[in-house]
Amino acid sequence: MSSEAGTTPDITRTDCAQCGTEVHGLDGRYACGGCGWVNHYSDGHNELPGAETDVDYPNPLLPG
Repeated sequence: MSSEAGTTPDITRTDCAQCGTEVHGLDGRYACGGCGWVNHYSDGHNELPGAETDVDYPNPLLPG
C-alpha cells in the first residue's frame, strides 16, 4: 500500500544506523528515540505529498 494522499502509510522497521536499536517508522522514514538518528526523507518508500495537500495550504499567515 502506498502513502499517497488519502491512504494509510505502512508501518516499517529497521535497525538504527547509528546505535543499532530497532526502530519503526512510516513508509521507510525513521527516527531513533535512543540516539536521535533520523534517515533522510528521500530514503522513504514513497514520495512525500506536496504542500497543496496540506489542510492549511496556502498558509493564511503568509502575505499574498
